[in-house]
Amino acid sequence: MDFRNNRLTVSEAKEMDMVRFLSDLGHEPSKIRNNDYWYLSPLRDEKTPSFKVNRKLNRWYDHGLGKGGNLVDFAILYHGCTVAELLQNLSGNFSLQKPVNRQPLQESEPENRIKILGDFVLSSYALLRYLEQRRIPIDIADRYCREVRYELNEKVYYGIGFKNDLGGFEIRNPYFKASSSPKGITTFDNSANEVVVFEGFTDFLSFRAVHKHEPEDRFDFVVLNSVSFFETARLFMEKHNTISLYLDRDTTGQNCSRYALSLSSKYKDESSLYQNHKDFNDWVVNIGKPQKKNHKQKLR
Repeated sequence: MDFRNNRLTVSEAKEMDMVRFLSDLGHEPSKIRNNDYWYLSPLRDEKTPSFKVNRKLNRWYDHGLGKGGNLVDFAILYHGCTVAELLQNLSGNFSLQKPVNRQPLQESEPENRIKILGDFVLSSYALLRYLEQRRIPIDIADRYCREVRYELNEKVYYGIGFKNDLGGFEIRNPYFKASSSPKGITTFDNSANEVVVFEGFTDFLSFRAVHKHEPEDRFDFVVLNSVSFFETARLFMEKHNTISLYLDRDTTGQNCSRYALSLSSKYKDESSLYQNHKDFNDWVVNIGKPQKKNHKQKLR
């Protein structure tokens, strides 16, 4: 479609082929899988492709930034321009500079050398007290978690361990949050028609506590353990009729939810349930607590 003879509207700009637009900018896909075109991110420096364009939907998502959207959303980030300047450029009436302020390549930090020494039934007072503070019943935690002893920097520690499908652990204690290799998602397949999706395992445990009187096989579950594993989880999630998302209410979580909604009508964003809280567990912890009042006097 040739838009350059007339002044473009925003709607017309959004219809432009994202893959062709990126090619015109000098960016070619590193790999193509069905409708998904994977690139080294044009918005930052990286070594592993994590920028994806779904050509069928004509939408992009940058997993490293936790951002996505349509062509206009991308172009104003890429060029650092206004929508009006972008439309002028696409109409051939204005010349944009190459992008500035690309995020520098982050050197990989040395991986925490966490060595799992063993896993046991939850028993340490500090960990049980931590679960109590998070309002997670011990009997629920016992069903899904283990107390892990692990070595880090030649010292031995313990924490609540939540195992992923690859055999690694997400580890929490009152002072520390980490994971052991290999990292991955955690799935629970009860052959249900609906799958419920969380970012972290404390949200999952809180959900199980809230729904403790319901049949255990009513839902299947996915704990992403990081939104960066969303694509990994899609194969399991999308075999269900309904995919209920209980992701965090921060920018990364909400961007991921919006991206999911753009993929299929199967996805449902349920985070409005805890819209005034950072995540499901935070909502559960604060149920019944009075909301903080704003004591600042209004200007007249």
